[in-house]
Amino acid sequence: MDKSLHLISDGDFSKRHVQIVKRIHGDIDYLHIREKNKSAKDILELIEVLKTSGLPLTKLIVNDRVDIAVMKQCAGVQLAYHSLAVSLVKNCFPTLLTGKSVHSLAEAEQAQQEGADYLLYGHIYPSSSKPNQQPRGIANLRQLSEELSVPVYAIGGITPDRTKEIIKSGASGIAIMSGIWQAADPIQTVKAYLQVLNNRKEGGK
Repeated sequence: MDKSLHLISDGDFSKRHVQIVKRIHGDIDYLHIREKNKSAKDILELIEVLKTSGLPLTKLIVNDRVDIAVMKQCAGVQLAYHSLAVSLVKNCFPTLLTGKSVHSLAEAEQAQQEGADYLLYGHIYPSSSKPNQQPRGIANLRQLSEELSVPVYAIGGITPDRTKEIIKSGASGIAIMSGIWQAADPIQTVKAYLQVLNNRKEGGK
């Protein structure tokens, strides 16, 4: 079974990001718009730019903003601890792909019980975005993957070299931020992740 590659925006989406997305959207499974400092208007405008650039909105997940995800008919929404409850979102919009970011087995079990379609779990390895927080590690990722029935995607400090270990732990895929955006060659880096994930050949799906 193919393992998924989620690309998370880094909070500073620019024209450079758009150009990267234009070249890799055929290879990634989902792009998450995670732009905490942008207004709803800014995010709507960004989605239009991405759509014009060729990104199918069926590959777009919006963080926190259920209203925008529904309005623009995006694939789904990614919820955090401060977001609406998973159960509320699924009750109102049952077909909206609804993910939840979790950091413990208890949080993961609660999200699954509420109807989350998938979980983002991390951070797995030391991450520059969370320098003062202890990484969760592979053992905890394996426990979540074994005990839960919903897909678990690992996030945090994941390089192409580390991806094999992630998949062996039972994760359904990976979510990457700086590992792609800050790479010297983002396009080749995406292909390096995919080669480990699914042994896909170059040229997209």
